[in-house]
Amino acid sequence: MATLPVGAAVQVRAPASSANLGPGFDSIGLALGVWDELDFIVTEAPGLTIEVSGSGADGVPRDESHLVYRSCVRALRELGCAAPQGLLMRTRNTVPHGRGMGSSATAIVAGVAAAYGLVGWTPDAPAEMPLSIDLAAVNRLASELEGHPDNASATVFGGMTLSWNDDVTDETTTIGLSLHPEVTAVVFVPEATLATHTARALLPERVPLRDAALNSARAGLLVEAASRRPELLVAATRDWLHQEARRPSYAASMALVDALRAAGHAATISGAGPSVLALTTFARVDAVVAPIATGTWRRLQPGIPRHGVVVTPLAH
Repeated sequence: MATLPVGAAVQVRAPASSANLGPGFDSIGLALGVWDELDFIVTEAPGLTIEVSGSGADGVPRDESHLVYRSCVRALRELGCAAPQGLLMRTRNTVPHGRGMGSSATAIVAGVAAAYGLVGWTPDAPAEMPLSIDLAAVNRLASELEGHPDNASATVFGGMTLSWNDDVTDETTTIGLSLHPEVTAVVFVPEATLATHTARALLPERVPLRDAALNSARAGLLVEAASRRPELLVAATRDWLHQEARRPSYAASMALVDALRAAGHAATISGAGPSVLALTTFARVDAVVAPIATGTWRRLQPGIPRHGVVVTPLAH
């Protein structure tokens, strides 16, 4: 098995994401312009050193159980490369943890992309030039590790993505969806957190055929609205599969969704919640404000980056 050279060093920037966007459950994702930045340096001194700052810094491990590290090691193994004997990993987190903005997908994608970058690193690579990595392969493995592809794919590719699993291989395939140049996003982030596994546990195992049919129509409409007819975004973001079932777990978030939609804004729960996403246009973005008092919210206008994860050689 190959080994990484001492001194190999890369920096990874990976964006946050929102999933589902209403009816696109576990299939449609949207990159958000909130970025985690991570350094990976193969050191001569043995051992793993992890330095964490920013969001979630007090709650993440500093050992081999760290999600970014585990994802990196798994990807290295897929590439036929051993985990380095010495590694310094520095993470600067801005993606909020436990709030439905894809923090775990961001971590997984960053770790997998770092592995590809370290394997492709050369001593003479210019520090300012992004490395060419196999984004489709990063996406497949990150989606497998995450368990569903919507957040991971948006973080890998940027923009708006649609993903599905192959009928035979069960591997993830992703395409980028065109975004209307006027479409942007507003995110309302609460103080409360919600674990994804808790939110998913509330989902029913069966849904009525009528609801499934209604939802499939709106998922198709979402693609048309986001790419060509943003005036249809409110109708296109209506959901029947997951939000109502999980209402008890994020009542304040659903109250905000209801109020925003009543005011004419295309609001949905962001991923598993409890953040709230509103798709809008630049002309209306300032009008997207919380119309009722439903708790303490941080309002973000992150933008929608047209590219996803980037790996560059790190000068050190």
